[in-house]
Amino acid sequence: MIPLKEISKMDQTTSTISKIFNGEGRSYSRFSLTQDADGETNQVELKTSRDGDEEAGETLGGNFSQQTYAPQRWRSPKHVAMLVSVGFLFFFVVGLLLGSTIFHRQPKDREPQTIVDVDVPPLVVETNAEADVIPDWDDVRNMLESKLSPDVFKQCFANFKSTDHEAGSDGDKLLGIKIINLFKKLSMNPWMDKHYVKLQRPAGASVNRVSFGTELVGQPLGYLAYSASGTKQGRIIYSHYGQEEDFKFLLDTNINVTNAVVLMRAGKISFAEKVANAAKLGAVAVLIYPDPVDINCEGSCDMYGHVHMGTGDPYTPGFPSFNHTQFLLSHSSGLPGILAQTITPSMASTLLGKMQGDRPTPQRWRDSKLSSGTSVLLGRDNDTVTVEVNNTLIDKELVNVFGVIRGFMEPDHYVVLGAQRDAWGPGFAKSTVGTCLLVELANAARSMVKNGDFRPRRSIMFASWSGGDYGSVGATEWLEGYLMSLNMKAFTYISLDAVVTGSKSFKASASPMLYKLIGETLNEVKSPLTRTSSSATLYSDFAGTNWDAKVMTPMTMSDPAYPFLAFSGIPSVSFRFESDVAIGYPYFGTLSDTQDNLDFATVRQLTALTASAAQVAGTMMLRLVHDHLLRLDVEHYKAILRRNVIPIKQQLDQLAKAFQHDPRVSDHAEAVSSKWLTSARGSFDRATSSLIDSIRNSDLSDIEICQHFNDRIMRVSHLSAPPGVWRGLVCRTCLKSELKLLTSIVICIFFQVEGNLLSPYKSPRETPFRHIVFGSGSHTLQSLLDNVIAAKANPTEENLNLLSEQLALAAWTIQGCANALAGNVWELDNQI
Repeated sequence: MIPLKEISKMDQTTSTISKIFNGEGRSYSRFSLTQDADGETNQVELKTSRDGDEEAGETLGGNFSQQTYAPQRWRSPKHVAMLVSVGFLFFFVVGLLLGSTIFHRQPKDREPQTIVDVDVPPLVVETNAEADVIPDWDDVRNMLESKLSPDVFKQCFANFKSTDHEAGSDGDKLLGIKIINLFKKLSMNPWMDKHYVKLQRPAGASVNRVSFGTELVGQPLGYLAYSASGTKQGRIIYSHYGQEEDFKFLLDTNINVTNAVVLMRAGKISFAEKVANAAKLGAVAVLIYPDPVDINCEGSCDMYGHVHMGTGDPYTPGFPSFNHTQFLLSHSSGLPGILAQTITPSMASTLLGKMQGDRPTPQRWRDSKLSSGTSVLLGRDNDTVTVEVNNTLIDKELVNVFGVIRGFMEPDHYVVLGAQRDAWGPGFAKSTVGTCLLVELANAARSMVKNGDFRPRRSIMFASWSGGDYGSVGATEWLEGYLMSLNMKAFTYISLDAVVTGSKSFKASASPMLYKLIGETLNEVKSPLTRTSSSATLYSDFAGTNWDAKVMTPMTMSDPAYPFLAFSGIPSVSFRFESDVAIGYPYFGTLSDTQDNLDFATVRQLTALTASAAQVAGTMMLRLVHDHLLRLDVEHYKAILRRNVIPIKQQLDQLAKAFQHDPRVSDHAEAVSSKWLTSARGSFDRATSSLIDSIRNSDLSDIEICQHFNDRIMRVSHLSAPPGVWRGLVCRTCLKSELKLLTSIVICIFFQVEGNLLSPYKSPRETPFRHIVFGSGSHTLQSLLDNVIAAKANPTEENLNLLSEQLALAAWTIQGCANALAGNVWELDNQI
């Protein structure tokens, strides 16, 4: 549509041309504009007349009237040439006017716009050139270090230490409110997540009792949550720390544990593992005490803990315990069927003194301070002990608190840092130190972002968990409630629990994908001690050559990071400064877990070690949200799988060779062949190497190549598209950073390796820890190895059928992970 003003300009131009040439009979068209009923002008048609045309008075479109003046006949060729020139000039000028009008009248709302998802804050999409500036990593590290000094934690300890913050208590909730108010002050958009769970505690006036014969030994105040309730009586047997090797020694000396009450020391393994070991052998009750050789507490020292061989609410296994959620009555398979109770050192001393059997303990067990070194393994037949446990289930509301610093380029992907908030008693090492790390890291990171010193590519989530002392209940319920969403978005979990328990060594437990990041972090963080020089790092003081063998330890079920790795398939890490690896921090679960005792255990270096632990967590956190490529090392998994598969292959080959002429085995020869498992592992190796080589050898500045990798990522990981990438980013400023964003997300496929190693053939309800390497159950590679050995010792039809099924499921889990890494279906290396 051409405005009236522009039509007037055209008329003036035509008139000027006419006057220039001033010829007779010259023809031109005049226009009269009318408006339609809506008040808008109609489209203009321009029409010129030729010699002899008789179109005067005709109307065009009913709204435009055209008057044409007939020319006289031109006789000279000169006049004809002049007429042609005028025609060309006329059309050229009119074309310019039309083009200029249309261009300048373009509506402003048709300018390129930044498309932002409604659920993404304005900070997500950058609209200025500064967004492309990446701060130097050394500068980022130095800023972080300057904000996490020992003095900062001294003040934080004073603000957050508490003697009454048991899970679900008023003290626990008050700490949660304090944290959420801090997150609000930092503009971290905090929120709460509530769960209604069943916790177990002694019932009111009823007490738990232990008697020897008819003599009451004591009524302990401590207890073990999720123990069976009731009264049991049996012959007393001593089993040292209650480890598998301790019970094996008892069996080797022909001591029957069936129907016995087993007495054991605290330490080395969790309460749940101790009770599970005794229950497998038929014991009816377990008594656990802190020996003074392990823990410096008084004779009346009470201990608290839980015996659920798992995590989360054991009465809603696999389901989140949200309010008003109704499920069929069920319970976790990890609940013990026997009684379990803690007793004080003085009660244990009484029991040991009354045992009069004739089987002395082995020399290596005689380090207890409660006896004279002549303790016996078991009492006489009439040395019976009665255990009475009156714990009851209660419903409690647990509140998890969250805050987030949103990423500027990939806000839908985030690293999670979490710390337990609750504890039985003071719980200074168990929860207060971790809580201070959480809030001070949040404060430091938010300050860096607010001041413009740091712009994280991905988001950082901070979580304060409740129910940690009952077996990571709050964290596990959150994982169960948001499992699918977290699988697509959370790429790493960093546990801040119990990070300082000593000063002699540094240990870590992690997904193999994080080993490389841990090693790099140890090289960057300064040592809190002055063993060599002021510039010494954690690597030089605590690791050194062959660092992973010295630092890395297997992740156990009692590790707070375990459910993130084994249940959700999220690469996870926990770490700690510690003193005695064999015993561990002796005050966990006691009223002696105080700041003074922890300060003594760290040789008066508590705040320095805490600041160093914060540097470790903060460095890993910032690395994961700073770099274009995530620091996740999928190649390390090749070595882990090889380490697990080779012993199985060797045992399978021995089985086939030893029983090659036995019809029981020969009938299953194909099903129990090692070739299926080794073929799957080979596919995983090749797929991993191929993907890494493809990324390394590709031009990641090419959008089409990046889109190819992105398509593979979306198929494998089901990742939601970040705002502004494959949902139509058209912002001119963002187009410059789009290539960098595409590059940074290419590597996100790696963190789904962990998720693809969760067995798809097991239900999360029945088998929550489905990871075939780090999980627990018949689907794991360790269980497969045990069953190969069992089948080799006794090749029955039942054992061979179980073995063939396990072998097939394990092989297909690994092959499925390899297929996911390979990408397109025609690129799959499926030889099974």
